[in-house]
Amino acid sequence: MKNTLSLPDRYLITPEPDAISQDVFLDCLERALKAGIALVQLRSKTMSADHYALLARQALDLCHAFSARLIVNHAAFTLDALGADGVHMSSQHLMKQTRRPVPDDILFSASCHDAAQLSQAQALDADFVTLSPVLQTRTHPEASPLGWDAFAALTLLKDIPVYALGGMERVHIARARSAGATGIAAIGSLWPGPRD
Repeated sequence: MKNTLSLPDRYLITPEPDAISQDVFLDCLERALKAGIALVQLRSKTMSADHYALLARQALDLCHAFSARLIVNHAAFTLDALGADGVHMSSQHLMKQTRRPVPDDILFSASCHDAAQLSQAQALDADFVTLSPVLQTRTHPEASPLGWDAFAALTLLKDIPVYALGGMERVHIARARSAGATGIAAIGSLWPGPRD
């Protein structure tokens, strides 16, 4: 059975873990899981590999306690899932791959921003992708949003599950699904606590 058959309609991408204390971070993660989040990406661009690995193990235990899945996203662990349920890859890393970077029993997701990246993700048999930015976003204010029409057109091009990312709120789930998405991916609107 393909991993993607049970993807939820909300995909939490964590804020930078180094920005808040580890205890507060794990408390916020637990609150999100209690609120029904079933898919989490532990994203970090600034943590050391050792610190990230330690946090990933704690986050994985917490996610599994709530029957949720954890996707790792750290440059040092692109090909090593740390025992997590999956690996997320940036669009830059995605375009350098020549084959699926993880075994079939590990979820593989990637960031996409255009048709070429979606094609590459599908060619590598990614389980799902994020497509962004759909709307204006606080984290990338310089990026030009796709808008819903362009987002829908891109999702129709490929047979791969897509999460709408960029300015997404819970109220956008129905709109995202009507545009061909599995659901929404977000940091701010799905994270129940401080981000920086």
